[in-house]
Amino acid sequence: MKTTMFAALVAAALLAAPAAYADGTKGEVTKVDTRRNRVTIKHGPIENLDMQAMTMVFEVADPAVMDKLKVGAPITFTAERIEGKLTITGLE
Repeated sequence: MKTTMFAALVAAALLAAPAAYADGTKGEVTKVDTRRNRVTIKHGPIENLDMQAMTMVFEVADPAVMDKLKVGAPITFTAERIEGKLTITGLE
C-alpha cells in the first residue's frame, strides 16, 4: 500500500503542468547511473531544500526518466527529500 501511494504521488508530480516547475533548479548532468537510478548533477541553489549550489548525486523517482538524462545536458529539475533521500521528482 505504501509503495502504491508513493508511486501515485511521484506520477502526479511528474505529470503536473509545466508551470509547476517554473521554480525548478537549473543544472548540468555530470554522471548517469542507470543501474541504481541515480544521477549526478552540478546544480544551482535548491530553495525548497535550503541547499547551496554544488555537485551531488540524486535518486530518480521515475526510472523512465533515466532515458532523458545525458551527461553534459542542461536540465531544469525539482527535487524533494523522500524517505531521507534527495530525489528528483520533476524534470523539464
